[in-house]
Amino acid sequence: MTDEKKGHKIFIVEDDLDLSEMLSAYFRVQGYEVETASRGEDAVGAISREIPDVAVLDIRLPDIDGYEVCRRLRRARRTQNLPVIFLTEKRDRDDKLAGLELGAVDYITKPFDIQELRLRVRNALRRAHLSTLQNPVTGLPEGVLVRERLEQMLKQPEWGVVLAGIHGLSRFRDKFGFVAADDVSRAVTLMISNAVQESGAGEDFIGHTDSGDFVIITAVDRSHKLAERCLVRLQPSIQYFYPALERQRLHELPEAERLTVRVSSLSSREKQVGSLEELFETLVNRRL
Repeated sequence: MTDEKKGHKIFIVEDDLDLSEMLSAYFRVQGYEVETASRGEDAVGAISREIPDVAVLDIRLPDIDGYEVCRRLRRARRTQNLPVIFLTEKRDRDDKLAGLELGAVDYITKPFDIQELRLRVRNALRRAHLSTLQNPVTGLPEGVLVRERLEQMLKQPEWGVVLAGIHGLSRFRDKFGFVAADDVSRAVTLMISNAVQESGAGEDFIGHTDSGDFVIITAVDRSHKLAERCLVRLQPSIQYFYPALERQRLHELPEAERLTVRVSSLSSREKQVGSLEELFETLVNRRL
């Protein structure tokens, strides 16, 4: 019987070629796409180029060990959340703890039951899927959770929605780094959450759209005032995201080269929409 989740990619890092071939054949029969490497350096390069859904990683490798492979993957932003399962002959508690401290999601020792390994892989994928429903920086819902909530909203007779975003964040990230950009996202999340609380709408839903903007589902009579409150909170704060020296010359930069706030709102009393595409197109054209 194959696993319920088809099409996932597993990367197996194992220098025992017979074992590597056996695992590859087994997981392909289970419906997985499989890629392998026998050396740690090769694995880091291949995984960085095309990120799999899970990595099964032997600790004893002919060049760098599995711990170092995992350590390098955790340092890179693109692979820092990749689920890693250690596969090894080492049974010492300290060795196991070392792997777990590096962020490995599981650890299985040789000789192992291949059915047990399959279940561990499946469980790692399930946990990873659940974690992708939340933005790793802001902790807010995103992806399918947000789309489902918006689709449910459109089926209701009355609804209100606010779209808020900080534009220019990619350029800001390129100039000041990921840490500074993440700090902006967290600060904006806090300000929007506070605006919702101040509006007496603590039950409102806040999440991220696929483009990274913030979306708030609120009551039909609150959307416009809530949008105005978000704008009032966000607009004056933009300059303080920049270092002091940069802040002094912000007025010299064209809008396309600096962070800008964009907020809009819509309610069922203003327009009935039939799809998410129509909803977002309308919101984008209604920026305050």
